[in-house]
Amino acid sequence: MLLSIKIDIYILCSEYTPRLIKKLEGIKVKKVAAGLLHSACIDETGSLFIFGEKVETSLGFGEAKNATMPSMINSLPYSEEVACGGYHTCVVTRGGELYTWGSNENGCLGIGSTDVFHVPERVQGPFLKSSVCKVSCGWKHTAAISDGKVFTWGWGGSYGTFSEDGHSSGGQLGHGSDVDYIKPTMVHFGENVKALQISCGFNHTAAIFEYM
Repeated sequence: MLLSIKIDIYILCSEYTPRLIKKLEGIKVKKVAAGLLHSACIDETGSLFIFGEKVETSLGFGEAKNATMPSMINSLPYSEEVACGGYHTCVVTRGGELYTWGSNENGCLGIGSTDVFHVPERVQGPFLKSSVCKVSCGWKHTAAISDGKVFTWGWGGSYGTFSEDGHSSGGQLGHGSDVDYIKPTMVHFGENVKALQISCGFNHTAAIFEYM
């Protein structure tokens, strides 16, 4: 008796040279983001694809699983911007709505609590009255631009960062302290200033401004 068994093999290893992602071949990708252990991209139709290792449901499928190949998140409207943090993901839609999901350590999702969200959740607060145009993620903090203003939330750097003496090396939220913020909070830069771009590092944040 001959027994035929079909086996799908996925090799999980490092890549030392650029490699085309076969599942995205022929798809026109317009935006891409990389987190600690997961990545995401948006195609020309506004569809969001996400892939990587399961980390506090940062993949947004509603369950804990790895995604060795890009998989589409169907629960979002037309996506314009995407950012990946250490263990969380953020998306800005065409309508200027901000959605976040994944690990919510230190309040990095901006939803007013530290509960983990397994699927995209809309960030409200100030963003109910004004649209978001840019978003960026650090390890456990997030920054966004809305109406030319910068908002930050999440890990403020308290409890120390890689320091032997336990002193804080944070302050990445820009609010004059190293405490955490679980809701989007505006960073004050003075009058006649318009934010154009925002970018988060591990525990620092940078922005480009236009002075009017």
